[in-house]
Amino acid sequence: MGEYTEECISTFLMNQGQLFDEPVAENYDEAEAFLEDCLAVVVDNLDDVRAYMEEEGMDVEEMSDAELEEQSEVFALPDGQYLIVMG
Repeated sequence: MGEYTEECISTFLMNQGQLFDEPVAENYDEAEAFLEDCLAVVVDNLDDVRAYMEEEGMDVEEMSDAELEEQSEVFALPDGQYLIVMG
């Protein structure tokens, strides 16, 4: 516990609809547990997002930064970092 910041968990909770058709978490604690269960990661910038997705076998080489940021698995955090949830 405690791996994800409050800002990170709140961002996921508010925006989970971009990745899932139905809510996977109804409250803060459920959102935190879900992120831990699916091993979501927080990275510093879009270069790190690209590297992570390539490591996971996704073909993102031809994507622009804007296209990468629009991927449903990528959640932009208010502090400039990114949360990646491979649901």
